[in-house]
Amino acid sequence: MHTPAPDSPPAPPARSTTAGAAAGRRCGLIAIVGRPNVGKSTLLNALVGQKISITSKKAQTTRHRITGVRTVGATQFVFVDTPGFQTTQTKALNRTLNRTVTSALSDVDVVLFVVEAGRFGLPDAKVLALLPPDKPALLIANKLDAMPRRNDVLPWLRSMQERHAFAEFVPMSAERGADVERLFAIVEPYLPEQAWFYEEDTLTDRSDRFLASEIVREKLFRLTGDELPYSCTVVIEKFEEEGNLRRIAASIVVERDAHKGMVIGAGGERLKRIGSEARQELERLLGATVFLELWVKVRSGWADDESHLRSYGYE
Repeated sequence: MHTPAPDSPPAPPARSTTAGAAAGRRCGLIAIVGRPNVGKSTLLNALVGQKISITSKKAQTTRHRITGVRTVGATQFVFVDTPGFQTTQTKALNRTLNRTVTSALSDVDVVLFVVEAGRFGLPDAKVLALLPPDKPALLIANKLDAMPRRNDVLPWLRSMQERHAFAEFVPMSAERGADVERLFAIVEPYLPEQAWFYEEDTLTDRSDRFLASEIVREKLFRLTGDELPYSCTVVIEKFEEEGNLRRIAASIVVERDAHKGMVIGAGGERLKRIGSEARQELERLLGATVFLELWVKVRSGWADDESHLRSYGYE
């Protein structure tokens, strides 16, 4: 039960200017923001009902503004997943990710500020400071099931209200279906009455080509763990559709020769596993047979080079 609070990606869709077009419908943009690894992408996938944003325990897994769409009854919810706000901005990549966060906040109707239930640290505070004062913000206290003592929730929520005038408190777990469905009812009144931005069955504004690069990057992060630095990315070199077949060629870009060895692994086994797991998941998501080729390239300093970032799809 939620607690009422006490006293480049693709451009955002154009808003409807025709009052009659709404026909009793609601639609709005909802930003999902928070520090890295609080469960933003897991929440987005649960809200949409399908995986559109990759997840791993590695920081900076989400690097792009990703839109997920879910239409429930007469209301269309357009969720915007953002990178975790980076408190270290020494590299151009970090600064680019932070620009993505602040840009998303300027466009939306509602903000979901995601924290781990019972926790609040300096990285959370830095994201909280970005919240626009003129937009309703809902505190999403995620991972509630991980709190050792549930009795600690209420005093912690009171302390959070002292930090910001949240419109709602929503203790929940993104992995519980009932909690996710409840969130729709909580968010709905904050969305304006207007026509939908997308067709009813739309799930995301991102292409299959983008999804392919993200799935490969997810498997890369999951199978290398902390061994590989975060400064690696995936570039799709070819994406061809032939009936029910998808031919995809992708390059994994790293900064050093040593990192290339980490990705390839002994006898090429790690790269083969990355490719195999990515191909299997893409086949499930795309509903097609996938032929996937992977290469590993070294591009020294790419994460601190604005021209490289733009060429790799970072805004």
